[in-house]
Amino acid sequence: MDAAAATGTGRAISVVVIDDSAFMRKSISMMLESDPGIKVVATARDGQDGINKIREFRPDIATLDVEMPVLDGLSALRIIMKEMPLPVIMISSLTSEGAQATLDALHIGAVDFIPKDLSYVSVDIKKIREELIAKVRSIVRSRARRLRSEAGLAKTPPRPAAGHAGKTWNVPAGAGSRLKAAVLGISTGGPFALLQAIPKLPADYPLGIAIVQHMPPRFTKSLADRLDGLSALRVREAEDGDLLEPGVVLIAPGGLHMTFRRKGADVAACISAEPAGTLYRPSADIMISSAVEAFNAPLLGIIMTGMGKDGLEGLRRLKAKGGVVFAQEEDSCVVYGMPRAAVEDGIADAILPLDSIPGGMTRLFS
Repeated sequence: MDAAAATGTGRAISVVVIDDSAFMRKSISMMLESDPGIKVVATARDGQDGINKIREFRPDIATLDVEMPVLDGLSALRIIMKEMPLPVIMISSLTSEGAQATLDALHIGAVDFIPKDLSYVSVDIKKIREELIAKVRSIVRSRARRLRSEAGLAKTPPRPAAGHAGKTWNVPAGAGSRLKAAVLGISTGGPFALLQAIPKLPADYPLGIAIVQHMPPRFTKSLADRLDGLSALRVREAEDGDLLEPGVVLIAPGGLHMTFRRKGADVAACISAEPAGTLYRPSADIMISSAVEAFNAPLLGIIMTGMGKDGLEGLRRLKAKGGVVFAQEEDSCVVYGMPRAAVEDGIADAILPLDSIPGGMTRLFS
């Protein structure tokens, strides 16, 4: 699909770049405009300037630095989300402080982030540029599709209320009694979705939960700590040897794979940089496939918002083992890529809005 078609109007995607560093404004603009379907319509040097530019140019999407003079990024983001909501990608430093601020931004309403330390002169520039462009295109395309869908649904019946099973529920009765663990893959838009879903699960939830969220190191630790503070379940960034057991949520560390092995009657996590040649590290496919093999029993597989199709191969193996697959429905995804792959493959037993996923997970054991 041509980038210019992503807005649904035939024009290029318009972007406002907000950063107090002239170097970063130039670098991000050059990366984005290397795609002929993306146009940086304005740049701004602080949060207040950014708000003014967004009001003036009404872009499809904006990039926003966290630390800026006059008005910082988080304060600016709150105003943007309240007065002129649009997709915002944060520019985040790869530090513990940067990770915390980024999670704050994602909770406020930012859809994703890119690491600031990976600047335009990085040896990985081609990969970084491609990832940034892919995120901008996917986020704007999904938002445009969602807005068109909402406009077209004006005369249709309302969607199911929160807590309802969702648009599709083809889970066999009693399936929950066979499940031994839950495995979840998620990417773009994931931190916000996880912050909405995991805290709603009860302390006595009968399955251990393993999560792959595509994030850099430090960010997964901050996300795990944030979820742990909000949840009745114990949430932590996985370490080698951690047991996947009821009441526990293990999040794969950024930059490393999480696999599983039998440890007597238990199943334990293995954390490693291998295999090194995967598109994603951590990889949902590798994590899910490993869990299926280690448990050798039906599992609950959940695939949520994100680009690409990481997780599909693992879910196919899970499904072949008698497992149950949940996919997040399109309207509640920031990017409908990973769930779409499962739905189009025909392996999704339930297609659920974000706010219905925790209810669906507990409904299995009703």
